[in-house]
Amino acid sequence: MSQYFQLHPVNPQPRLIKQAGDIVRAGGVLAYPTDSAYALGCHIGDRGALDRIRRIRQLDDRHNFTLVCRDLSELASYARVENTAYRLLRRHTPGPYTFILQANSEVPRRLKHPRRKTIGLRVPDNAITLALLNELQEPLMSVTLIMPGEEYPLLEPTDIRDRLEHEVDLVIDGGYCGVEPTTVLDLTGPAPRLMRQGRGDAEPFQAG
Repeated sequence: MSQYFQLHPVNPQPRLIKQAGDIVRAGGVLAYPTDSAYALGCHIGDRGALDRIRRIRQLDDRHNFTLVCRDLSELASYARVENTAYRLLRRHTPGPYTFILQANSEVPRRLKHPRRKTIGLRVPDNAITLALLNELQEPLMSVTLIMPGEEYPLLEPTDIRDRLEHEVDLVIDGGYCGVEPTTVLDLTGPAPRLMRQGRGDAEPFQAG
C-alpha cells in the first residue's frame, strides 16, 4: 500500500519532503508532479526501482529514462554541454523541456542511449520537485506517468493512488499540473532538433 502525501504546490512542507527523500533513498518508487505532467521517479542508482517502473509502464530496455535535475549546474555534471547549447539551456531552465545531450562518464550505462551514448535531462519548474531534488542532492530517474495502452498521462493524484497503490511506494499530490509532456530537443548536433512538441515553446530553439 503506497503512502499519500498532499503537498502545497508553492511551499511544500519540509517534513513531508524529507520523508519523500527517505523513501527514494530506501529504493522506493514515487509518483510526483512536474511542470508538465505527473511522472514516476526513483533513485538514480537503484536498478530494482528502475525495473519496477519498467513493469508499471511495460517498457522494454530500449526506452530512455530522463534524469531530472535541480539546476543547470547539476545538469552539466551529467552531460557534455557546448557553449551554444549552454546559452540555450540557461535561458530555458527551469521549464517544461527535455534536452538530449551527450552523456558523460557519470551517467550509468543503462540510462544512456545504447548506440548514441546520449541522455535526456531536464530541470522542471515545479516547487515540489525542486524541493525534493534539493533534499536528495542528486537527480531522479524519471519517466512520464502514462499507463500502458493509454495516450495521456494520469491526471488526478487520487486516480494515481487508486490505480497504483500496490505498485508505487509514494504518491505526491501536488494538485493539477497538466497532461502535456515536455518538449524534447536534441542538442547534440550543430543546431537544435525538435524531437517532440509538448508544453514548452520550441520556437526560440528554431530561430535562424
